Amino acid sequence: MEKYIHKVFYFETDKMGMVHHSNYIRWMEEARLHFLEQLGHGYRKMEDDGIISPVLSVECEYKSPTTFGDEVAIEIQVLEYTGVRLTIGYVMTNVKNNELVLTGASRHAFLDELRRPVILKKYFPDLDKKLKLLVIKK
Repeated sequence: MEKYIHKVFYFETDKMGMVHHSNYIRWMEEARLHFLEQLGHGYRKMEDDGIISPVLSVECEYKSPTTFGDEVAIEIQVLEYTGVRLTIGYVMTNVKNNELVLTGASRHAFLDELRRPVILKKYFPDLDKKLKLLVIKK
């Protein structure tokens, strides 16, 4: 899968000139949307078909700061997929010096419009197969 590249904007930095920690969570979402689009099943398609995918949890470990103008490469890893839940891992590196910026994960569910869990295979069998193949073997 192609890495997602985020260019750091000035407004994402704090008084110290470093990216505020909350922005990394937003970048995880940007990368996740990019990832699903690459798989051919973006959020818009899922929502149009009545499936939502809320975030259940997020975790991050900050390794080194980024600043205005930096480009951050975000690699996605499918850590766990059950058909109803998905855990995605993120590895962020600074493109300029290849320094590790952050490692993290987000956990998601698949729900119908009434917010009941759904088995993704029923709605998107192709996406279900792709996600199963992408799970990192432990």
